[in-house]
Amino acid sequence: MFVDDAVITVKGGHGGTGAISFGKKMGSGPDGGNGGRGGDVYLTASPDLTLLNQFSAKTLSSAENGEPGGRNRRSGKDGNDIEIKLPVGTTIINKKDKTAILEMVSVGQKELVAKGGKGGRGNFEFRSPRRTTPEYAQPGLPGESYEFKLILKLIADYGFIGLPNAGKSSLLNEITNANVKTANYAFTTLSPNLGIYKGNVLADIPGLIEGASTGRGLGISFLKHIEKVHTLLHCLSAESVDPQHDYQAVRKELGEYNKELLTKPEKLVITKTDLAEENKLNSIKQLFGEKKLIFVSIYDWDSLEELKNYIEK
Repeated sequence: MFVDDAVITVKGGHGGTGAISFGKKMGSGPDGGNGGRGGDVYLTASPDLTLLNQFSAKTLSSAENGEPGGRNRRSGKDGNDIEIKLPVGTTIINKKDKTAILEMVSVGQKELVAKGGKGGRGNFEFRSPRRTTPEYAQPGLPGESYEFKLILKLIADYGFIGLPNAGKSSLLNEITNANVKTANYAFTTLSPNLGIYKGNVLADIPGLIEGASTGRGLGISFLKHIEKVHTLLHCLSAESVDPQHDYQAVRKELGEYNKELLTKPEKLVITKTDLAEENKLNSIKQLFGEKKLIFVSIYDWDSLEELKNYIEK
């Protein structure tokens, strides 16, 4: 199952306790060492879109605690840091005040989100002319702890959108050599898919239906992925009885979810042209205006090249 939101708790490591120790020889002073520092928690961005699945069973991620100080002024070992990999396009929200604190926008991005606690000072640090045998040391400090909500929104140059079974996944497969499951029924695609064509990232967004903005069908869980797409490739099947209705139905859901989606650059892609008569294609040209359209069939090499040229340019 594709997971695109999760709630996690991150904790920096606890600082190690300072040691209370005295030398073995008669009259030796304090020699307790300091505790080690707790490890830090980092988030790193990865191209793997499935990484939020790791939080289905595990929601707490803690860095390693610092080790206690030792005799002979030996400091405890610092705790190891941890790195949590998240998909590119993940927004991190602090659940306490519901503010977005950062966004993972590029592969390899690394962010410190929870610092480890300082190690406690050993009794050697508390010696003085007036206090020659201090019998106390500091406990280590706890690391920072936060609860985050993670929301993944795909970052893509082009997004294939449209009603279910409009041919979006088939086009992504043909253009990018992706391997998306396709079939002649609605909702074959149950999660977003990505492909690359000459440096351009293409996203196949699962089909929308009327009422998606209120949660029907696959609902708003996938509408949010369109927010990060630069240009929309709006797919309409040439088999449709009413292409104008299909177009307006999807546009309506986009606008009701977020009106800014209606301002994105858009190109209409008429799919499955091999299944339509010439007069049907001509009526679609008259309906939308020929300049706004790209007619394509996965069985027509020339039409696929036209779509590739549009994407490349």
